[in-house]
Amino acid sequence: MSPKKKAKRTTAANLLGRCPWPADDPLMIAYHDTEWGTPLHDDQRLFEFMILDAFQAGLSWSTILRKRENFRRALAGFDPLKVARFDAADVRRLLADAGIIRNRLKVAAAISNAQAFLQTQKEFGTFDRYIWSFVGGKPIKNRRRTLKQIPPQSQEAEAMSRDLRDRGFKFVGPTICYAFMQAAGMVNDHLVSCFRHCQV
Repeated sequence: MSPKKKAKRTTAANLLGRCPWPADDPLMIAYHDTEWGTPLHDDQRLFEFMILDAFQAGLSWSTILRKRENFRRALAGFDPLKVARFDAADVRRLLADAGIIRNRLKVAAAISNAQAFLQTQKEFGTFDRYIWSFVGGKPIKNRRRTLKQIPPQSQEAEAMSRDLRDRGFKFVGPTICYAFMQAAGMVNDHLVSCFRHCQV
């Protein structure tokens, strides 16, 4: 892309009014504009974000987004029923897959989290009903003006983390839980200057 075209796109983004964190990354911009912060109530999509957020630990979200389709292929379309049945052969397959994050602990957590997900789903009827209970069933609408005002975690994320860990989930610390809450629209952390703040 020429500098002139890049400058035009940056100017257009600024005129639109968008959170600054996607920068000029088309994939991050598309994610910000269409997914991040949108209230999500589909169990399989909630499972997808839970798995992706766990794999993100210690990495950038842009890295995960670039591998998202590979994760979808490798993890049976993020179907918790199928992932929960993965065996040692599947673990070896995943650890040999250069298209995803080849971390043994995270791979093992994806399988055990699928099993815990199904148990929680069975107890509450839907995972959606369970997870949204931490925010009273509706999004927390924040009014952040700068990125510095966005915290790495919250009381709700801490409560969620404790309960998830009690249920056997792994890689669900408060920071990961807060990132999940942001992604699933349980909190609206779009800056007030962002066009998405009012939309979600």
